Amino acid sequence: MAEIKNYTLNFGPQHPAAHGVLRLVLELDGEVVQRADPHIGLLHRATEKLAESKTYIQSLPYMDRLDYVSMMCNEQAYCLAIEKMLGLEVPLRAKYIRTMFGEITRLLNHLMWLGSHGNDCGSSTILIYTFREREDLFDMYEAVSGARMHAAYFRPGGVYRDLPDSMAQHKVNKIRNARAVAEINANRQGSLLDFIDDFCARFPKCVDEYETLLTDNRIWKQRTVGIGVVTAERALNLGMTGPMLRGSGIAWDLRKTQPYDAYDRVDFDIPVGKTGDSYDRYLVRVQEMRESNRIIQQCSAWLRANPGPVITDNHKVAPPAREAMKSNMEELIHHFKLFTEGFRVPAGEAYAAVEHPKGEFGIYMVSDGANKPYRLKIRAPGFAHLATLDELTRGHMLADAVAIIGTLDIVFGEIDR
Repeated sequence: MAEIKNYTLNFGPQHPAAHGVLRLVLELDGEVVQRADPHIGLLHRATEKLAESKTYIQSLPYMDRLDYVSMMCNEQAYCLAIEKMLGLEVPLRAKYIRTMFGEITRLLNHLMWLGSHGNDCGSSTILIYTFREREDLFDMYEAVSGARMHAAYFRPGGVYRDLPDSMAQHKVNKIRNARAVAEINANRQGSLLDFIDDFCARFPKCVDEYETLLTDNRIWKQRTVGIGVVTAERALNLGMTGPMLRGSGIAWDLRKTQPYDAYDRVDFDIPVGKTGDSYDRYLVRVQEMRESNRIIQQCSAWLRANPGPVITDNHKVAPPAREAMKSNMEELIHHFKLFTEGFRVPAGEAYAAVEHPKGEFGIYMVSDGANKPYRLKIRAPGFAHLATLDELTRGHMLADAVAIIGTLDIVFGEIDR
């Protein structure tokens, strides 16, 4: 009887490690991957096309829904592109708030990545640990925007509103008695900045806990060391950015090389790997969390000492204060025109990129002088990384394909766009 050697296997979209929307067609020789063909399009949301029929402000909430793990970083690139075309000056306080929330978003992303990557490789404990800290970060999102995920907090010209002076309190209910609620509310007695400072003081110990679980863990090393190796030269040629590029030893970070918002005013280091394998990329991202914590602390200290406006006073682009709008006819007209017609952007084109948690996230925008973009193109970091999957998995075992998908840190909202 003839023995079948090579066979084709559908990995996903049902497989838990396929993130629900990746169909990976694998050609296997026994358990060794000969070829990996990623099929995308199961989460296509037409963001770029929708933007052509929406005003600039109406398109902003679509950005949150691209990479739905790094919401505010997507908004940041979009706002920077609009500000570039308008030649708009953003108040310094708004720049610091954006920088701080950009790093809070990086923590949110890396915690989600670490929890799910660890879980894919067999450690369900790490997922529970990382989600514990994510709850506090979502509370920070909710405090400024009212939404825990899709915030729409960054706006062209600044941010939606200033940081609140108080935090929401938990209330006694059937599940928690007064003593338990008092314990949870202990760090919510002050302002949002007090809550953030409390989190930043606790967080390094939490990262130590993650490292205790994984960094020297024999099983974790067996699953990641020497898996999905990319040389520095190959990483550049494949269009890798972010931790994927830095894991291969190239210290390229847009926050240092092309600073935006307040990144040129804060002090941080760029973690870099050596061998370019999954383990190095894990170490880079873990160290990035520590660096993000440093940046958040510096921004918090500056924001405490420097009050001021948080959005431009150009009412053709940003709405007037609510009080002024209700007492002044001219401001009411500004408000009405802004939210019905939007603002017009001079004809031209602009590209703005941010150091998104996953790599370089860019917005390329073309304007014909109307109140909506003529064309919008999104440069999603995950798209380039997913394209490398065939090269990274070839010659590895089937189980290693799971670790390699995890180390890419891909989210399909931005890949399918």
